[in-house]
Amino acid sequence: MKKIIETVPNFSEGSDKAKIEEILSVFRGKEGVKLLDLHRDIDHNRMVVTVIGEPDALKLAIIEAVGVAVRIIDMRTHRGEHPRMGAVDVIPFIPIKNMTMEEAVTLSQETAKAIWETHHLPVFLYEESTPISARKNLANIRSGQFEGMSEKLKYPQWKPDFGGQEIHPTAGVVAIGARMPLVAFNVNLDTDNIEIAQSIARAVRHISGGLRYCKAIGIELKERKITQVSMNITDYTRTPLYRALELVRIEAKRYGVNVVGSEVVGLVPMTALVDSVAYYMGLEDFSIDKVLEAKMIE
Repeated sequence: MKKIIETVPNFSEGSDKAKIEEILSVFRGKEGVKLLDLHRDIDHNRMVVTVIGEPDALKLAIIEAVGVAVRIIDMRTHRGEHPRMGAVDVIPFIPIKNMTMEEAVTLSQETAKAIWETHHLPVFLYEESTPISARKNLANIRSGQFEGMSEKLKYPQWKPDFGGQEIHPTAGVVAIGARMPLVAFNVNLDTDNIEIAQSIARAVRHISGGLRYCKAIGIELKERKITQVSMNITDYTRTPLYRALELVRIEAKRYGVNVVGSEVVGLVPMTALVDSVAYYMGLEDFSIDKVLEAKMIE
């Protein structure tokens, strides 16, 4: 049986179509690799690519794509609303079929080593791939972003897992690790006041006393003249999407602000949407077993 793993690399480019296409071309037409989805955002100046494949083929494709990003993305001139620390900000590996988390960890570590040796891009391991508690959370590693990373790396506790204590001059650093699936879920607000979005984000995220499996930040969407609560739901089975949305809506009312839309970045497990459909429609005894497409896939 074939082993299938998913990766969702985040590249720090969301507006230049030529650069985006050059990176995406790496994942096209390769045996054992399939490009599933692309989400790009001009305000974030970031793109999130979803790819699945067989472990060895996917590893080679990622190494090649990182090389393209290192060559064409210059972080010294990069501007965007989303926090970032490198031309490739993060590369998670998610076991999908016939793969264990331990195998995903090994693949992430092998890929990290090859990226440093091939492209001289320093790598931090995160989530399941590191035994260091301070590096489990991506936000801890990313703190300081590209602009502050040179000083951060001077501290012994922040020496990269692969590489020296100097960033790549134009591509920064990258975090690579194995993790379970998460849902990147954003909620848009009809206000351009970033302080309101940030206050709501603090109220809903776990680290500030909010939902257990929710990470959140407030972001400006300048082109649309609105703001956004940008969330990562790290376990959608325990913190469902509808609960995160409704808590944002409740907190927004405190400021006289309305929710004007939401979005999923990348792909989302069907069960995450089924839970929300059941909640909003008031369906009784409803589960994914009653979804036609799910039965057809079986």
